[in-house]
Amino acid sequence: MYVERASRLAGAVVWSNAPERGGAARVLPDGCMDLLWHQGRLLVAGPDTHAHVTDGENGAWAGVRFYPGTAPALLGVPAHELRDRRVELADLWPAAEVRRLEARVNAAPDPVSGLEDLALRQAAGADPPDPLLRQVVTALGAGRPVAATADELGVGARQLHRRSLTAFGYGPKTLARILRLRRALALARDGVPFADTAARAGYADQAHLARDVRELAGLPLGELLAGRG
Repeated sequence: MYVERASRLAGAVVWSNAPERGGAARVLPDGCMDLLWHQGRLLVAGPDTHAHVTDGENGAWAGVRFYPGTAPALLGVPAHELRDRRVELADLWPAAEVRRLEARVNAAPDPVSGLEDLALRQAAGADPPDPLLRQVVTALGAGRPVAATADELGVGARQLHRRSLTAFGYGPKTLARILRLRRALALARDGVPFADTAARAGYADQAHLARDVRELAGLPLGELLAGRG
């Protein structure tokens, strides 16, 4: 069973999941990165460019899902180095420090609260998020074109691409495409017909929507909404 709530860390979400035994799951790209706990270990999920299908590994999971662009400052790693990867936190930080943090999370009343406390401590010692990055997410999430967003924020296309690689793990065009998919799925799940969903989410037509869903999610839209795969 999957459960999530807003975190005490601004913009973040904390979640837990106890999947059915051997049951695989499909995690769709969302522009975010997660700090994970599984069977006493700490891991990091980098930004995805396509659906990540879990292998059905047994046991409960917990996580902190950071607002797009904020995790690299907390983890001290550029997002593009973790693109489409799941890695042990000990691969990024000193092993002794990670063992200490794992012990602290494991001693918490539950892994979710332990992870949230860890994230809050990291945020307290990190530089504040770059406000420009939040403006980029807001603009692209609302369907603004990349070029217009760069002009409105007063940054050049190359600079925006470079900063996006560090913060999001990929360029602004990929981020815009992923956020457009999220808009489309929200509309479709609310029962909006697929043709209207395509138009309102910013696709050229329904065929364009169908291609993008297959490429990013790995399933046709109808199957995805039905929870298959």
